[in-house]
Amino acid sequence: MNKPLFSLFFSMTLLLLPVTASAAASTTAPDVLARNVTDEVVQILRTDKDLQAGSQKKARDLIETRIAPHFNFTSMTKLALGKNWASATPEQRKALTAEFRALLVQTYTASITLFKDQKIEYRPLKVAPEDNDVLVRSLVKSSSGGEPVQVDYGMEKTDEGWKVYNVKIGGISLVENYRGTFNTEIQKSGVDGLIKTLREKNRALVAQTK
Repeated sequence: MNKPLFSLFFSMTLLLLPVTASAAASTTAPDVLARNVTDEVVQILRTDKDLQAGSQKKARDLIETRIAPHFNFTSMTKLALGKNWASATPEQRKALTAEFRALLVQTYTASITLFKDQKIEYRPLKVAPEDNDVLVRSLVKSSSGGEPVQVDYGMEKTDEGWKVYNVKIGGISLVENYRGTFNTEIQKSGVDGLIKTLREKNRALVAQTK
């Protein structure tokens, strides 16, 4: 899957997440919660003139305030680092999580405005009271035809409710897709080198979207 298409489908998965944090959200089954809020977020994208015009600021604000709070970026960073997470200090882990979060937000800010006529269908999910980790499956379909794309996302139960820690689009893991690059950078210049590289890339992305 090419990078722009991968970015677009990842942005679609953002629509599956709750737009508000509440006590009700923390007790609602993850697939039900996703289904209930999808229409509301899609409505924002389809009716907000600034978003339709491709406003990067409006898109970034939408992700930051309505969507990003429902990701567990620490778990995502740990998964992306793989075995290298164990060798990082608490300070390095904090810095890596912050930079990885910024990278994901910046990378997909533009592509979320590309969401137009796609339809999201959810697969049935059975969640037991003791379950703390589930896989929510969905299909993303376009009204223009073409093969539907399977989007699966891992969600874990936290004190703040269900949060996403991994996303698979067409069988490709968003998080693990970074592991090879991160591992290569760490082998070359250590964990601090990876932090520096991510920081520089984030600065460049911010400059491009101003």
